[in-house]
Amino acid sequence: MTYKPVLFAGLLEHWGQKGPAEVPVKRRWTYRWCTWWAQELGIPFRFPAAHPFNPLQHLRLALAAGCTPEAVHKIFNDIWRDGGDANGREKFSQLCSDLGVPMEKLSEMKDPLRRNTEEAAARGVFGVPSFVVDGEVFWGADSIEFLKAFLADPAVVRNEEMRRLDALPVAAARKS
Repeated sequence: MTYKPVLFAGLLEHWGQKGPAEVPVKRRWTYRWCTWWAQELGIPFRFPAAHPFNPLQHLRLALAAGCTPEAVHKIFNDIWRDGGDANGREKFSQLCSDLGVPMEKLSEMKDPLRRNTEEAAARGVFGVPSFVVDGEVFWGADSIEFLKAFLADPAVVRNEEMRRLDALPVAAARKS
């Protein structure tokens, strides 16, 4: 698996949609569901002190640290396990130090992050997390079982009914 940080806001802008945290009832549902699901899976999880927050520094740090599983997990845990201030300078500085990345290096990651986001949108990625395998996009952590089924047998997605669904016409649409 290759981790590729993308700017979620960039994907939202590309596809002309709002994020779940921008719709109050969706925000409440999403926060509750994420918390419940983590408890079900036995994963220590706590939303940061404020959300949404600006993730740019963390995304750039992941890139500067080589997007290794260890670095990504450390960044994730720093934000989502401890529930602190995701944009706190002192905490972030310590995270950079722990990962051996000088803060000055982060500005060099602006273009790679932009490229990752543009590449993701070009592949049809519209949300996070997404998994792209053999040109197929699997969106959301709850799509993991679907992804596993595809890995075991690509015919799960590549069959006549799925092709029919891909070409299904739109019968009604809201006005913008």
